[in-house]
Amino acid sequence: MKATTASLIIAAVLLAAPAVQADESSWILHVGIHDVMPRSDNGTLAGGALTASVGNSVRPTVTIEYRPTQYLGLDLLAAVPFKHNVDLNGVRSATVKQLPPTFTVNYYFMPDASVSPFIGAGLNYTRFFSASTTGPLAGTSLHLGNSWGAALHGGIDFHINDRWLATLDAYWISIRTDASVNGVGVGTVKIDPWVVGASVGYRF
Repeated sequence: MKATTASLIIAAVLLAAPAVQADESSWILHVGIHDVMPRSDNGTLAGGALTASVGNSVRPTVTIEYRPTQYLGLDLLAAVPFKHNVDLNGVRSATVKQLPPTFTVNYYFMPDASVSPFIGAGLNYTRFFSASTTGPLAGTSLHLGNSWGAALHGGIDFHINDRWLATLDAYWISIRTDASVNGVGVGTVKIDPWVVGASVGYRF
């Protein structure tokens, strides 16, 4: 899904949010851990000769969130670089790191409740770097292009007190990257992961 579509999703969420202002604006810092789980079918490369498989990666994450109203939250997810193994036809062929900053607009159904579910949508940018080849790709130069795509976000906040909360959440992110070996394009890797995690937040 292209960035323009993601912008329309964000606009729709903004229009749906009630125009009720919170007593005061607030920021929330979340620190946690998330697991990036790529889809099971990551596509084929080299004209269908190679089947790609991208492995999971678990890393610490930080989210900064701004609540302009009780019902609306704007958040940005950042993380320690995720590192993924890449197999071709079942054989380990590369490792690659990626950073996936993700911005979402979230709607909170019951902001004053001790258990507060939310749902949102937004935009992701994924930067791939530090690709290292092995096995059948040993000695070659692998490049994975950066990706823009839509993101969906949902979860539950558990309010501990006025300042502290715990959050369980999940993202679905559209991530597609064009791969090249020694400067020659070999196809598109479709990652499209679910990203699930838990965090502790502090309101300030």
